Amino acid sequence: MFDPVSVPFGAKMLFNTVKLKPGVNFDDVELALGEMCNVVKNTYGGDKGGFIAGQVFRFSGFVSDEGSLNVAGAVDNHVAIVTYWRSFEEHEKSHADAAFRDKFEALGKLCTDSKELGYEMLWQGTAES
Repeated sequence: MFDPVSVPFGAKMLFNTVKLKPGVNFDDVELALGEMCNVVKNTYGGDKGGFIAGQVFRFSGFVSDEGSLNVAGAVDNHVAIVTYWRSFEEHEKSHADAAFRDKFEALGKLCTDSKELGYEMLWQGTAES
């Protein structure tokens, strides 16, 4: 569950920001995320649907002065869901499936907004020793 991920070159990355409703208990969000992610990895993993790996991040409140061009106002409380797929088509097919939609709907009740953007990998590498 907390193992490192390996992402093959050419994978498609989906980046989803999920803005939480004010006052939402993060334990509830964590439970909904865990159930949703469990469905994705167990139902659509590998040859069953193209899911490669994923990560979930909770916004820490940190905004980089050095890496930001414009930061206007406060940043909303949110989580980022990063998933890697063999193709955008396999991602969309999995997310249209009732098993996923039920879990995503439960998460959606705790949120004000969600945007999932797809990216094509151009480069990857590791630090030089």
